[in-house]
Amino acid sequence: MEFFFQLPLWIQATAKGLAVILVIFPLAGMCSLAERKVSAWMQGRPGPNRAVVPWVAWIPFLGKFLQRLGLFHLMADGAKFLFKEEPVPGHVNKFYFIIAPAVALLPALTTVVVVPFGAWFDSAGALVPLVLANVDIGIIGVFAVSSLGVYALILAGWASNSKYPFLGGVRASAQLISYELSMTLAVLPVFLLVNAPGGKGTLSLVDVVAMQSGTSGWHGAWGMMIMPLSALIFLIALFAETNRQPFDMPESEADLVGGFHTEYGAFKWSLFFVAEYAHMIVGSAVFALLFLGGWNPLPWVPLASVAGWLGLTGLPFAVALLSLVIFLGKIIALLFLFMWVRWTVPRFRYDQVMKLGWQTLLPLSIGNLIFYALAIAWLQPRV
Repeated sequence: MEFFFQLPLWIQATAKGLAVILVIFPLAGMCSLAERKVSAWMQGRPGPNRAVVPWVAWIPFLGKFLQRLGLFHLMADGAKFLFKEEPVPGHVNKFYFIIAPAVALLPALTTVVVVPFGAWFDSAGALVPLVLANVDIGIIGVFAVSSLGVYALILAGWASNSKYPFLGGVRASAQLISYELSMTLAVLPVFLLVNAPGGKGTLSLVDVVAMQSGTSGWHGAWGMMIMPLSALIFLIALFAETNRQPFDMPESEADLVGGFHTEYGAFKWSLFFVAEYAHMIVGSAVFALLFLGGWNPLPWVPLASVAGWLGLTGLPFAVALLSLVIFLGKIIALLFLFMWVRWTVPRFRYDQVMKLGWQTLLPLSIGNLIFYALAIAWLQPRV
């Protein structure tokens, strides 16, 4: 690690950028495959189970198992989208039509930089987070950059010069505004609790996990246990911010054909869905950090305790790997929840989405913020 930080900054930045791309793209592809398999299991059908590499098919038992698992469909889809003919309709605004998928992908990849995904302990016993950029304004960075993704949907809808994509872009902007307010207000009580009076002010996600890393009292309880309404509001808003059913108003095949991406195909079309899955991964990670204890395995059972029980004290690489596995497990569980809801809950009408955002979630989030502000102001001097 010390060798890496001694390298020139441009080499560090390039290495981190490549790491993000090489991790997020395969994960997004696997999410696409997992979604088809999860929906198939729920509907009592096999799902993707045909594609296979010839030399793997020759391996007894293993080849057939991997084929039925559908792993090679990920390779087949990637190759198909990469080499398929790129249609560009003649009536679109070509420049903005082409850059819109890239604009969708950039915020999704950028937000990963400030999200910690594990931790280890140095020789002094201090926790060192695994994060590409450990900044004190982590949550603001996530909100500020991720909200830029809606510009891609608006740009794609407008540049398509078609009524249905344009309506999808308008819906995307309205939905973002409606639910981002509630999401932000739901997070504020968490940071009111983290920032004790007289202490240093911070918006770091690492400090939120540190608050949930105790062994007794509310210091070791997960955020979801202390602030269940905040967690619920944040989760519902996360579904809306990622345009996942039942909040997929910008796409809504029932009344907009395909919404903002109706005129897209091949690789440009796939970039929109890589961005969607990347936002789901980052959103799930942020939810786990805020409300599920981050890399701590259980409430009141911090990572340090588990590392001691397993005899990993003094082995920073093993502790980092353990924290990464725990954190990824929580992300996978949340991604499964996204897919489960998509294939079981019917889509809302557009007026219902707006009513839920403005007349239900926003008043709830304001009342929740006032309650916890008063409760924290009364309790913290006594703690």
